[in-house]
Amino acid sequence: SEMCIRDRFTPGPLTTSRTVKQAMLCDWGSRDAAFIALVREVRRRLVALGGADESRYTAVLMQGSGTYGLEAVVSSVIPPDGKLLVLINGAYGERILRMAEIHRIAVGALRCAEDTLPDPAALDAALAGDPAITHVAVVHCETTTGIINPIAVYGEVVRRHGRGYLVDGMSSFGAYPVDLERWGIDYLVSSSNKCIEGVPGLSFVLAGKAALLAARGFARTLSLDLLAQWEGLETDGQFRFTPPTHVTLAFEQALRELEAEGGVIARGLRYQRNYALTLVAMQEMGFRPYLKPENRGYIITAFRYLDHPRFDFRQFYERLSEKGHIIYPGKLSHADCFRIGHIGRIDESDVVALMAAIKMTLAEMGIRVSTTSDMG
Repeated sequence: SEMCIRDRFTPGPLTTSRTVKQAMLCDWGSRDAAFIALVREVRRRLVALGGADESRYTAVLMQGSGTYGLEAVVSSVIPPDGKLLVLINGAYGERILRMAEIHRIAVGALRCAEDTLPDPAALDAALAGDPAITHVAVVHCETTTGIINPIAVYGEVVRRHGRGYLVDGMSSFGAYPVDLERWGIDYLVSSSNKCIEGVPGLSFVLAGKAALLAARGFARTLSLDLLAQWEGLETDGQFRFTPPTHVTLAFEQALRELEAEGGVIARGLRYQRNYALTLVAMQEMGFRPYLKPENRGYIITAFRYLDHPRFDFRQFYERLSEKGHIIYPGKLSHADCFRIGHIGRIDESDVVALMAAIKMTLAEMGIRVSTTSDMG
């Protein structure tokens, strides 16, 4: 159908390859030996992608979206008398805070503006001043704006204070290299339907084994108990509850395609080309990026609405959608923005097509596009 030929310029669910979709055509049982072997292979590949050693790190798969994986960590690893500190510069940091509150976990926030990086010195001072804090959480790519938070820098501070470190690597893992061990990351959470280019329905946690084992008895839920899930996967290779078998098959295929492309570095370079092309063309049409250049990543870019009386975002969005291109509305509380994602199975030809569609849409809305390259 025509719905199937749309390119999604979103941070996920995103455009997937035909072969990833085809991998879901098989009906495998959750207890089949072949499926158990496939799960083992997926977990091995994920630890390798994190640049980690399987003797010290492990991958735990969780049924559900990335938020399920995050809540599994937040609700499973913080001791009953522990306290979480969340670095927040967007909606996804706020979501982690909300999780802790719902589970009655003591929690504090180090907030800054959505276009600003949390200050490592402020983190250092917060940890020095509050010995009750046992864990720190931060979002790597905060897709509210597309800002990239320096997780290696925060990791060094957290390690110096001897606290646990949780990273939401949802939109970045698979396209930004990470070094779990060197950066002191105890738990990194991501999802099948982001930079690895699988389909939604599976999240995963890359966990330091020592940290995970030390969290025995801390889980506040049954189905999101991270340690129990890991023990199940380690003993008989099975999920404790029905796994998303089709999604896992697609994910394994997506991991193979990531390797075939040249791994994290090659995929990151493709996304960087998508980003660079988008940025130049959008600025030529008069759109201004929300973030300063040094804070932008190549996952997703927030653009301010055109300051033009005829620009109406809803109409802009719907006209692009009719042309087969899905962009992403804004999530900022104080600025009118929309977002264009650079990830998924898209390349330069797809970006060129989107830019042509945007130009055509603006013309349809009666907005004349100047072709001056104003890089402001």
